[in-house]
Amino acid sequence: MPTGSSPLRTITTMSPALASAPGGCCFTGVKHAGTPVGRIEELGGIQTYISDPPASATTQTVILFLSDIWGSLFLNNKLIQDYFASCGASRFSAYMLWIETDMDGGIRLSCPWARLFLWRRPPGRDLATWPLTALKPAVDAVPAWLEAAKAKYGTEKTKYCAVGYCFGAPFVMDLCSDGTVVAGALAHPAFLDETHFEKLDRPLLLSCAEDDHLFPLASRRRAEDIMVTRKCTYYFQIFSGITHGFAVRGNPDVEQERWAKEQSAKGIVEWFDRFTV
Repeated sequence: MPTGSSPLRTITTMSPALASAPGGCCFTGVKHAGTPVGRIEELGGIQTYISDPPASATTQTVILFLSDIWGSLFLNNKLIQDYFASCGASRFSAYMLWIETDMDGGIRLSCPWARLFLWRRPPGRDLATWPLTALKPAVDAVPAWLEAAKAKYGTEKTKYCAVGYCFGAPFVMDLCSDGTVVAGALAHPAFLDETHFEKLDRPLLLSCAEDDHLFPLASRRRAEDIMVTRKCTYYFQIFSGITHGFAVRGNPDVEQERWAKEQSAKGIVEWFDRFTV
Protein backbone atom coordinates (compact mmCIF):
# COMPACT_ATOMS: atom_id res chain seq x y z
CA MET A 1 0.00 0.00 0.00
CA PRO A 2 1.34 3.48 -0.77
CA THR A 3 2.80 5.35 2.16
CA GLY A 4 2.48 8.97 3.15
CA SER A 5 -0.61 11.04 2.44
CA SER A 6 -2.44 12.50 -0.52
CA PRO A 7 -0.89 15.86 -1.56
CA LEU A 8 -4.36 17.33 -2.06
CA ARG A 9 -5.31 16.49 1.50
CA THR A 10 -2.02 17.66 2.97
CA ILE A 11 -3.27 21.17 2.36
CA THR A 12 -5.68 20.65 5.27
CA THR A 13 -4.98 17.30 6.93
CA MET A 14 -2.87 14.14 6.97
CA SER A 15 -4.23 10.67 6.23
CA PRO A 16 -2.80 7.31 5.08
CA ALA A 17 -2.43 7.24 1.29
CA LEU A 18 -4.34 4.73 -0.81
CA ALA A 19 -3.56 5.92 -4.35
CA SER A 20 -0.15 7.47 -4.86
CA ALA A 21 1.01 10.30 -7.14
CA PRO A 22 1.15 9.79 -10.94
CA GLY A 23 4.30 7.93 -12.00
CA GLY A 24 6.17 6.97 -15.14
CA CYS A 25 3.32 4.82 -16.43
CA CYS A 26 1.14 7.93 -16.59
CA PHE A 27 3.38 9.47 -19.26
CA THR A 28 3.11 6.55 -21.69
CA GLY A 29 0.36 5.03 -23.80
CA VAL A 30 -1.21 5.09 -27.24
CA LYS A 31 -2.63 8.12 -28.99
CA HIS A 32 -6.02 7.27 -30.48
CA ALA A 33 -7.50 8.20 -33.84
CA GLY A 34 -10.64 10.25 -34.34
CA THR A 35 -12.06 13.69 -34.97
CA PRO A 36 -13.33 15.61 -31.92
CA VAL A 37 -16.71 17.30 -32.32
CA GLY A 38 -16.68 19.57 -29.26
CA ARG A 39 -15.55 23.14 -28.82
CA ILE A 40 -13.28 25.05 -26.47
CA GLU A 41 -14.49 27.86 -24.22
CA GLU A 42 -12.87 29.76 -21.38
CA LEU A 43 -14.55 29.20 -18.04
CA GLY A 44 -13.09 30.72 -14.90
CA GLY A 45 -9.86 31.46 -16.73
CA ILE A 46 -9.43 27.85 -17.88
CA GLN A 47 -9.65 26.59 -21.46
CA THR A 48 -12.52 24.10 -21.26
CA TYR A 49 -13.58 21.46 -23.76
CA ILE A 50 -17.34 21.22 -24.15
CA SER A 51 -19.10 18.48 -26.07
CA ASP A 52 -22.83 18.82 -26.69
CA PRO A 53 -25.33 15.96 -26.76
CA PRO A 54 -27.49 15.33 -29.83
CA ALA A 55 -29.96 18.09 -30.60
CA SER A 56 -32.81 15.77 -29.63
CA ALA A 57 -31.52 15.38 -26.06
CA THR A 58 -33.50 17.17 -23.37
CA THR A 59 -31.50 16.44 -20.22
CA GLN A 60 -30.52 18.74 -17.37
CA THR A 61 -27.38 16.87 -16.36
CA VAL A 62 -23.90 18.37 -16.43
CA ILE A 63 -20.90 16.04 -16.32
CA LEU A 64 -17.67 17.49 -14.96
CA PHE A 65 -14.68 15.75 -16.56
CA LEU A 66 -11.46 15.97 -14.52
CA SER A 67 -8.67 14.67 -16.72
CA ASP A 68 -5.44 12.79 -16.21
CA ILE A 69 -2.09 14.57 -16.53
CA TRP A 70 -2.36 14.62 -20.33
CA GLY A 71 -5.01 17.31 -20.12
CA SER A 72 -8.57 17.57 -21.27
CA LEU A 73 -7.49 18.92 -24.65
CA PHE A 74 -5.50 15.77 -25.41
CA LEU A 75 -7.17 13.91 -28.30
CA ASN A 76 -7.93 10.74 -26.33
CA ASN A 77 -9.72 12.71 -23.63
CA LYS A 78 -11.72 14.72 -26.14
CA LEU A 79 -12.94 11.51 -27.76
CA ILE A 80 -14.03 10.10 -24.39
CA GLN A 81 -16.02 13.24 -23.68
CA ASP A 82 -17.58 13.14 -27.13
CA TYR A 83 -18.65 9.54 -26.46
CA PHE A 84 -20.26 10.56 -23.19
CA ALA A 85 -22.12 13.39 -24.89
CA SER A 86 -23.29 11.13 -27.72
CA CYS A 87 -25.16 9.03 -25.16
CA GLY A 88 -27.36 11.97 -24.23
CA ALA A 89 -30.38 11.08 -26.34
CA SER A 90 -30.65 7.44 -25.33
CA ARG A 91 -29.24 7.51 -21.82
CA PHE A 92 -30.62 10.68 -20.27
CA SER A 93 -33.95 12.45 -20.23
CA ALA A 94 -32.89 16.06 -19.64
CA TYR A 95 -30.52 18.56 -21.31
CA MET A 96 -26.96 17.39 -20.91
CA LEU A 97 -23.67 19.20 -21.41
CA TRP A 98 -20.30 17.59 -20.88
CA ILE A 99 -17.80 19.96 -19.33
CA GLU A 100 -14.30 19.33 -18.10
CA THR A 101 -11.44 21.30 -16.66
CA ASP A 102 -8.41 22.03 -18.80
CA MET A 103 -5.46 20.32 -17.16
CA ASP A 104 -3.22 21.55 -19.96
CA GLY A 105 -3.35 25.19 -20.88
CA GLY A 106 -4.75 27.98 -18.75
CA ILE A 107 -3.30 26.80 -15.44
CA ARG A 108 -0.43 24.76 -16.90
CA LEU A 109 -1.41 21.54 -15.19
CA SER A 110 -0.35 19.19 -17.93
CA CYS A 111 2.48 18.70 -20.38
CA PRO A 112 1.82 20.29 -23.82
CA TRP A 113 4.43 18.03 -25.44
CA ALA A 114 2.28 15.03 -24.59
CA ARG A 115 -0.21 15.80 -27.34
CA LEU A 116 2.38 14.84 -29.94
CA PHE A 117 4.69 12.25 -28.40
CA LEU A 118 3.44 9.99 -25.66
CA TRP A 119 6.78 8.21 -25.52
CA ARG A 120 9.09 11.23 -25.47
CA ARG A 121 10.52 12.60 -22.22
CA PRO A 122 10.75 16.41 -22.42
CA PRO A 123 14.24 17.79 -21.70
CA GLY A 124 14.79 19.13 -18.21
CA ARG A 125 11.46 17.87 -16.85
CA ASP A 126 11.48 15.75 -13.71
CA LEU A 127 8.45 13.56 -14.25
CA ALA A 128 8.73 12.13 -10.74
CA THR A 129 8.09 15.46 -9.01
CA TRP A 130 6.12 17.40 -11.60
CA PRO A 131 2.65 16.06 -10.63
CA LEU A 132 3.20 17.22 -7.05
CA THR A 133 4.13 20.69 -8.29
CA ALA A 134 1.09 20.82 -10.56
CA LEU A 135 -1.43 19.77 -7.93
CA LYS A 136 -1.55 22.96 -5.85
CA PRO A 137 -2.33 25.27 -8.83
CA ALA A 138 -5.09 22.87 -9.82
CA VAL A 139 -6.59 22.92 -6.34
CA ASP A 140 -6.53 26.73 -6.40
CA ALA A 141 -8.05 27.01 -9.89
CA VAL A 142 -10.90 24.50 -9.78
CA PRO A 143 -13.35 26.47 -7.55
CA ALA A 144 -13.52 29.48 -9.90
CA TRP A 145 -13.81 27.17 -12.91
CA LEU A 146 -16.64 25.24 -11.29
CA GLU A 147 -18.56 28.38 -10.38
CA ALA A 148 -18.18 29.72 -13.93
CA ALA A 149 -19.40 26.44 -15.41
CA LYS A 150 -22.42 26.35 -13.10
CA ALA A 151 -23.24 29.99 -13.77
CA LYS A 152 -23.22 29.54 -17.54
CA TYR A 153 -24.69 26.06 -17.95
CA GLY A 154 -26.49 25.24 -14.73
CA THR A 155 -30.03 25.89 -13.53
CA GLU A 156 -31.90 25.13 -10.33
CA LYS A 157 -32.86 21.78 -11.85
CA THR A 158 -29.40 20.80 -13.09
CA LYS A 159 -27.89 17.60 -11.72
CA TYR A 160 -24.09 17.42 -11.68
CA CYS A 161 -21.96 14.31 -11.94
CA ALA A 162 -18.17 14.12 -12.03
CA VAL A 163 -15.65 11.67 -13.46
CA GLY A 164 -11.92 11.78 -12.77
CA TYR A 165 -9.05 9.96 -14.42
CA CYS A 166 -5.74 9.54 -12.52
CA PHE A 167 -4.76 13.14 -11.60
CA GLY A 168 -8.43 14.18 -11.61
CA ALA A 169 -9.56 11.60 -9.03
CA PRO A 170 -9.16 13.63 -5.80
CA PHE A 171 -11.16 16.52 -7.25
CA VAL A 172 -14.06 14.15 -7.88
CA MET A 173 -13.81 12.80 -4.34
CA ASP A 174 -14.01 16.33 -2.97
CA LEU A 175 -17.08 17.04 -5.10
CA CYS A 176 -18.61 13.81 -3.80
CA SER A 177 -18.12 14.94 -0.21
CA ASP A 178 -19.38 18.52 -0.38
CA GLY A 179 -22.74 17.91 -2.06
CA THR A 180 -21.82 19.39 -5.45
CA VAL A 181 -22.61 16.25 -7.45
CA VAL A 182 -25.21 13.49 -7.29
CA ALA A 183 -22.70 10.78 -8.29
CA GLY A 184 -19.03 10.34 -9.09
CA ALA A 185 -16.75 7.97 -10.97
CA LEU A 186 -13.00 7.32 -10.94
CA ALA A 187 -10.77 5.49 -13.40
CA HIS A 188 -7.28 4.30 -12.35
CA PRO A 189 -7.09 7.02 -9.66
CA ALA A 190 -4.12 8.83 -8.13
CA PHE A 191 -3.71 11.13 -5.13
CA LEU A 192 -6.24 9.44 -2.83
CA ASP A 193 -6.09 8.83 0.90
CA GLU A 194 -8.38 7.29 3.50
CA THR A 195 -9.96 10.66 4.28
CA HIS A 196 -11.43 10.83 0.78
CA PHE A 197 -13.42 7.67 1.46
CA GLU A 198 -14.24 8.59 5.04
CA LYS A 199 -15.89 11.78 3.77
CA LEU A 200 -17.57 10.22 0.74
CA ASP A 201 -21.24 11.22 0.66
CA ARG A 202 -22.32 10.32 -2.87
CA PRO A 203 -22.50 7.14 -4.98
CA LEU A 204 -19.10 6.25 -6.44
CA LEU A 205 -17.97 3.99 -9.29
CA LEU A 206 -14.32 2.90 -9.37
CA SER A 207 -13.02 1.61 -12.71
CA CYS A 208 -9.76 -0.15 -11.88
CA ALA A 209 -6.92 -2.09 -13.46
CA GLU A 210 -5.96 -5.41 -11.94
CA ASP A 211 -2.29 -4.38 -12.12
CA ASP A 212 -2.02 -0.79 -10.88
CA HIS A 213 0.90 0.12 -8.64
CA LEU A 214 -0.64 3.55 -7.99
CA PHE A 215 -3.85 1.97 -6.62
CA PRO A 216 -2.89 -1.64 -5.82
CA LEU A 217 -5.03 -4.46 -4.50
CA ALA A 218 -4.40 -3.72 -0.83
CA SER A 219 -5.46 -0.10 -1.33
CA ARG A 220 -8.59 -1.08 -3.24
CA ARG A 221 -9.61 -3.41 -0.46
CA ARG A 222 -8.92 -0.82 2.21
CA ALA A 223 -11.05 1.69 0.29
CA GLU A 224 -13.82 -0.90 0.04
CA ASP A 225 -13.59 -1.67 3.76
CA ILE A 226 -14.12 2.00 4.56
CA MET A 227 -17.10 2.25 2.21
CA VAL A 228 -18.63 -0.96 3.57
CA THR A 229 -18.28 0.27 7.15
CA ARG A 230 -19.89 3.58 6.22
CA LYS A 231 -22.57 1.87 4.10
CA CYS A 232 -21.69 3.95 1.04
CA THR A 233 -23.19 3.28 -2.37
CA TYR A 234 -20.35 2.10 -4.60
CA TYR A 235 -19.47 -0.13 -7.53
CA PHE A 236 -16.11 -1.56 -8.57
CA GLN A 237 -15.07 -2.49 -12.10
CA ILE A 238 -11.86 -4.55 -12.00
CA PHE A 239 -10.34 -5.44 -15.38
CA SER A 240 -7.96 -8.40 -15.46
CA GLY A 241 -4.76 -8.24 -17.47
CA ILE A 242 -4.95 -4.44 -17.56
CA THR A 243 -2.62 -1.74 -16.21
CA HIS A 244 -2.92 1.85 -15.04
CA GLY A 245 -4.08 4.31 -17.71
CA PHE A 246 -6.17 1.84 -19.73
CA ALA A 247 -9.33 3.98 -19.76
CA VAL A 248 -7.57 6.84 -21.56
CA ARG A 249 -4.43 5.54 -23.24
CA GLY A 250 -5.08 1.81 -23.73
CA ASN A 251 -4.02 0.24 -27.04
CA PRO A 252 -7.13 -0.23 -29.24
CA ASP A 253 -5.25 -2.82 -31.29
CA VAL A 254 -5.08 -5.09 -28.23
CA GLU A 255 -8.51 -6.68 -27.75
CA GLN A 256 -8.31 -6.87 -23.95
CA GLU A 257 -7.28 -3.24 -23.62
CA ARG A 258 -9.86 -2.02 -26.13
CA TRP A 259 -12.66 -3.96 -24.41
CA ALA A 260 -11.69 -2.67 -20.96
CA LYS A 261 -11.55 0.92 -22.17
CA GLU A 262 -14.95 0.66 -23.85
CA GLN A 263 -16.59 -1.09 -20.91
CA SER A 264 -15.20 1.48 -18.51
CA ALA A 265 -16.75 4.35 -20.46
CA LYS A 266 -20.02 2.49 -20.92
CA GLY A 267 -20.19 1.67 -17.23
CA ILE A 268 -19.64 5.30 -16.25
CA VAL A 269 -22.48 6.46 -18.51
CA GLU A 270 -24.82 3.85 -17.06
CA TRP A 271 -23.76 4.71 -13.51
CA PHE A 272 -24.59 8.37 -14.00
CA ASP A 273 -27.82 7.42 -15.75
CA ARG A 274 -28.88 5.56 -12.62
CA PHE A 275 -28.74 8.71 -10.49
CA THR A 276 -29.90 11.37 -12.92
CA VAL A 277 -32.90 9.95 -14.76
